[in-house]
Amino acid sequence: MRRNNPVKGPGPSSAPAFLPEPPRLAWPLRLLLGAVERSLGKRLVANRILGWYPKALLGSGLLEAFIAHDEPEAPRRLLAMIRLFVSFRVSCAFCIDMNALRFEEAGLSEAEVGALRLMAAGGEPAVPGSFSEGELAALRYAASATSTPVAFDAGDVALVRELYGERGMVIVASTAAQVNFWARLIQSLGVAPAGFSEGCAVLRLDEYGTVR
Repeated sequence: MRRNNPVKGPGPSSAPAFLPEPPRLAWPLRLLLGAVERSLGKRLVANRILGWYPKALLGSGLLEAFIAHDEPEAPRRLLAMIRLFVSFRVSCAFCIDMNALRFEEAGLSEAEVGALRLMAAGGEPAVPGSFSEGELAALRYAASATSTPVAFDAGDVALVRELYGERGMVIVASTAAQVNFWARLIQSLGVAPAGFSEGCAVLRLDEYGTVR
């Protein structure tokens, strides 16, 4: 029988969030959130803070429930790359930590994770030849979707559509947008990393603080 992981709180070095958790959640929300936390083995502070406005908690939960993880047009490795890359781009330490969870199972090496970090900062891939033409095109497209103001290169748009098709392009676009949504929301609440990816030094989470 599969055992759920014990739920752990934030690490000792975590800074407090901007808001406390509400004193109590409605029982359906407690039930659903508790099940997710047990499966992850971590307390989801950001989700609990959203309990001050249950519609936000429910809406974001539905968004998370229907995200793509592995599709014929956009395999798991590609989607994992996009989530990590966008997390680095928007400087969200919690998102980096969360999206690096089990990166090796998605087909990424630690060196490739480090390369995504460098690329997100505008550098060249540190592992030449490791990423395919299609993966690099999707990352450029995701970078454009994450820029302010948003500005796309017509060639990249055409290439992503050619390589992934209409359905695949929607999956890539919605994946990048979903990470943007969570990153901005989590950063706005001041939620620190939860320790999902402890031991992966290449993430350099301490470099991604957003409070001055």
